[in-house]
Amino acid sequence: MFRRKPVDEITDERETGLTRTLGLWQLTAIGVGGIIGAGIFALAGAVAHETAGPAVLISFLLAGIASAAAALSYAEFAGLIPKAGSAYTYGYAVLGEVVGWFIGWDLLLEYTAIVAVVAIGISGYFNFLMNELGADLPAWSLGAPGTGDGHVVDLFAVILCLFIAFLLNQGIRTAARFETVVVVIKVAVVLLVVGVGVFYIDTANYDPFFPFGVGGAITGAATVFFAVFGYDAMSTAAEESKDARRHLPKAIIYSLAISMVLYVLATLVLTGMQDYREINPVSGFSSAFLAVGLSGLADVIAVGAIIGILTVMFTFLLGVTRVWYAMSRDGLLPQWFAKLHPDRHVPTRVTWIAGIASAVIAGFLPIREAAELTNIGILLAFVVVCVAVIVLRYRRPDLPRTFKVPGMPVVPIIGIVFSLWLITYLAPETWLRFAVWFVIGAVIYWTYGRRHSLLNR
Repeated sequence: MFRRKPVDEITDERETGLTRTLGLWQLTAIGVGGIIGAGIFALAGAVAHETAGPAVLISFLLAGIASAAAALSYAEFAGLIPKAGSAYTYGYAVLGEVVGWFIGWDLLLEYTAIVAVVAIGISGYFNFLMNELGADLPAWSLGAPGTGDGHVVDLFAVILCLFIAFLLNQGIRTAARFETVVVVIKVAVVLLVVGVGVFYIDTANYDPFFPFGVGGAITGAATVFFAVFGYDAMSTAAEESKDARRHLPKAIIYSLAISMVLYVLATLVLTGMQDYREINPVSGFSSAFLAVGLSGLADVIAVGAIIGILTVMFTFLLGVTRVWYAMSRDGLLPQWFAKLHPDRHVPTRVTWIAGIASAVIAGFLPIREAAELTNIGILLAFVVVCVAVIVLRYRRPDLPRTFKVPGMPVVPIIGIVFSLWLITYLAPETWLRFAVWFVIGAVIYWTYGRRHSLLNR
């Protein structure tokens, strides 16, 4: 169970069938695209309204600290092991096959659920925009069952998931160009929100700053955690990077730094413009600008949110397909899934399967339940990567590293402690869903993966 992929064999950059086309700024755009999105435009409002109040700022900062410690560990691995799979590949190479399997298995669910959460967030802004334009959409298509009167399915969220799957299947070069353009639009919208909203801040809205107590801010951190990573999904594209060893570590650090600055500014503006009890948990910023009489700008923000959040879906659907591809290529899942399109050189089969799965989740689960589904596996992946980077540093100090985690082993330990701490604040339902998924994964590994693994041959 604990056999390891030889590090010396996977540290090269031999051609594997995937097309190397991504440069530093395209990778950074994918990282920013994965981090900035529903966290600002949808989940920040929901957490402020229901969990943390103005202390949603603290929620993002706590999640950001944990994420930064893990990001440095990811950066070291990304420069050392330029292979698809991210945490799955790192865990497999350092801690053994069974660890790699379960992290990869978790990421399949977590990344797919994130795509669904983001689609629901975009759908909320789309519905807001349609209401502003006077369009009367049928009630059955406006949300998941139980989210409103007559709601049957979130139809727009379903369509979005399938659209992103279609886009990714057009080839990484075309998809990356789309991603870069949309990230620029998204950052511009966030800067517009901050630049205009700062003039409408009422400091009285910051009091009380902890209406749900400090525990509410910590619980909020566990909920918004998925909004401050994305670099990990970006690192799954290592085999599609022109110079993964040099560019991936930089892209990871750049994307997280840019995103955290924007998160801090945006949450200050949101909770300063409107009392947390009045913030719309679905379309927070558009509703806040509408409340201060800027209906035209509210519509612009809604359009920007719809366009901009697409990048998060792109990044994480890219991530789940590359992890799935890597696991299948290694024999832990049927190699049928690792089949690449002969012309576009992308794993078409898993892309459509993941796209359809995310569409089902987005169509029939409320955003809060879907968001809670995303966090525990990612946090465990962060723990594994932080542990693995310490183990490998001492086991193989001779390996050529283009980036090294500073403050070894303190910084990775901080990532481990923060991640485990945040896990304890997740709801019991999240643990139950994770346990069910874990059991299913254990059955598949013992009945198929262990025997069909390439290392077993």
